Amino acid sequence: MAEYDNTKIIGRFLDRHLAVTLFEHLEAKKIYSDEEILKGKLALLFDTNMVDFAMDIYKKLYQTEEVPEEMKAKRASVISKLKSLPFQSEPLMEKLKDTSFIERLRKEGNFNMNHLKANYGVKDEHLDDLFRIAKFQFECGNYSATAEYLSFFRELSNDPEKNLAALWGKLAAEILIMENMEQATTDLEELKETIENKSISTPLGQLQQRAWVIHWSLFVYFGDPTGRGRFVDLIFSERYMNTVQTTCPHILRYLTAAVVTNKKRKTYLKNLVDVIEQESSYKDPITEFIEALYIKFDFETAQQKLKECERVLENDYFLNVIQEEFIENARLFIFETYCKIHSCIDINMLAQRLDMNGSEAERWIVNLIRNAKLDAKIDSAAGTVLMGSTQPSVFQQLIDKTKALSLKVIYIEREHARSKTRSAVAEKRDITEDGSAV
Repeated sequence: MAEYDNTKIIGRFLDRHLAVTLFEHLEAKKIYSDEEILKGKLALLFDTNMVDFAMDIYKKLYQTEEVPEEMKAKRASVISKLKSLPFQSEPLMEKLKDTSFIERLRKEGNFNMNHLKANYGVKDEHLDDLFRIAKFQFECGNYSATAEYLSFFRELSNDPEKNLAALWGKLAAEILIMENMEQATTDLEELKETIENKSISTPLGQLQQRAWVIHWSLFVYFGDPTGRGRFVDLIFSERYMNTVQTTCPHILRYLTAAVVTNKKRKTYLKNLVDVIEQESSYKDPITEFIEALYIKFDFETAQQKLKECERVLENDYFLNVIQEEFIENARLFIFETYCKIHSCIDINMLAQRLDMNGSEAERWIVNLIRNAKLDAKIDSAAGTVLMGSTQPSVFQQLIDKTKALSLKVIYIEREHARSKTRSAVAEKRDITEDGSAV
């Protein structure tokens, strides 16, 4: 389903190393041809120092064991620089290798440039060299070394701009290592605080960096079930919602998925519906499912969009891990909304709405009634679900009846309009067939 693949859009907000991971996912899903994927990966790697990786892709793409001389020359240059770079910052690099030395200075409160310059021959240019070494290691794909060097750099540097750049680099390295996402989460939180410092960036620069934070956070938050709640909180904050609506409305796909699979989804659902109703510049099956169900109350369209959601979720790098959870909760949304309109529900009709067969739907409803403790009964002989009624306060009854009546009116109006459309089409067909009109 390449139609709804947004890798190209998201890639504009990512470092090219992060973008490569998305291409590898697309390669596994076979959404595009192998040639298209390999050419894309090769283009991404062109300006990096991951020459061996690029050579392997070139050989696979062009079915050859030979690579251009340009690639060979670049590989030799990268290897030479890798060997020479540490010597440019040798006094500092030697001290950073001694973990007991660093821990002692930290305990004493002396792990800073003033102390290192006064006692160990370290110079300011050595710290600048450390930054360059970390950047070069990152371009070579040595992400563990990058994270370590940039962590040291940020402890020792007092340069706000370079510290911000180092924090971005450290976050990228930790995401790519994928071993310590807890640290990546900590760095992401610090990054969010740092970019709000007006002395570091202009308003336009802040807007751009918030957009980057949103996209990079997908790697951090969607890798952790509890992280999706933090993603929802982030996007619904005023500044970040403004960023989404201004620069990246495609993020509504991920906001919708996070809300649907969130345990506190009812808290966020109204806000989500409002945002989707206002935003017309971006649509995909995931956002259209919410639109059909909660704005238009169109169950047939909601059912159709839910089917399309399965493919979109399966092929999306960030959402494929929550595909089953999303579909399950989306069916629950349909069931809850349908129950607000009907007191006696035909199981076969409901099964169609949920994209299930009759027996599956009945088992699903039984489990739902049991687990959610709903006041409902199943009449297996009649093939219906009978919704019960509790006795809330008079005030709450009035609110609930008003809401239910409003839903019923919208539903009846939509069915009436649909019936008129079908009648008009049938009438036109009859006229055309008897030859009295063309």
